[in-house]
Amino acid sequence: MKNIVLLFFFIISINTAFSQDIIPLWEKGKMPNSKGMKLNRIEDRERITQVDNPSIYAFFTSKEENTGAAVLIFPPGGYKKLTYNIAGFQLAKWFNTFGVNAFVVMYRLPTSPDLVNPAFGPIMDGQRAIKMIRSRVSQWEIDPAKIGVMGASAGGGLTANLATITTDYAKINDELDSVSIQPNFQILVSGAISMKQNAHKGSYEALLGTNPEPKNEELFSGELNVSAATPPAFVTCAADDHVVNPLNSIQYYQALLKANVKAALHIFPQGDHNIALRNNPGSTQLWTALCEAWLNEMGFLSKPQK
Repeated sequence: MKNIVLLFFFIISINTAFSQDIIPLWEKGKMPNSKGMKLNRIEDRERITQVDNPSIYAFFTSKEENTGAAVLIFPPGGYKKLTYNIAGFQLAKWFNTFGVNAFVVMYRLPTSPDLVNPAFGPIMDGQRAIKMIRSRVSQWEIDPAKIGVMGASAGGGLTANLATITTDYAKINDELDSVSIQPNFQILVSGAISMKQNAHKGSYEALLGTNPEPKNEELFSGELNVSAATPPAFVTCAADDHVVNPLNSIQYYQALLKANVKAALHIFPQGDHNIALRNNPGSTQLWTALCEAWLNEMGFLSKPQK
């Protein structure tokens, strides 16, 4: 009996080691853009290549430090995999250290055999995740005006899409249909933002296929959809990035500037396509401090009045 109890607590500790809660995005049988296939989660070396159940992994900050801000993190992987630990869980824990609640989103990849319209899997799950967080702000003591999105590489491209696409693709005739999909800020690191100019070939083909419709190229190119309603942005990359052309970040910033959207752009001389939370070369190591300072400057880290 003692061994069974120990095994139970070991299993619980494994399930909660990475997050405090795991929340499915869709009720069983109500997931849109699905053929209804039963998929298994495929994972190797902390990289998920097939998502069985799109979910949010929640990382809450302490009640004492809670600023009321929240960020949804979309892991990178070229729309072929989700590198969820280094560019997901670790970032979430970092946000927690300065009072931001963080949610890592395991979204469907367009390579999934279950998707009816592959290109729309990530945006549907991303919009649903924003709705879900916003619908629970009272429960989690989150300010509905301080909910942001973040991503690196292809996750940065999805972040830009969530910040610029105004059509709600996540409606399924339930209580979340009326909840806003609009994030209040965005953070992009080495983002694969464009599907038209200087596009990252791997992300382009995984998301859109080899012969996509021009309208989808435009829809999923963040720099082409910026408007005055686009939320403030923190954009960073490395000038020596040989994977995703830094012009993706520059083009996006130019569009933000033209639309009078409050934005910051930091291009570091080193870092290639490996800008991470720690162990970055030279001045690139400053990006996290700059990001935190920017969030504070924009008013997202001010603590709510008691």
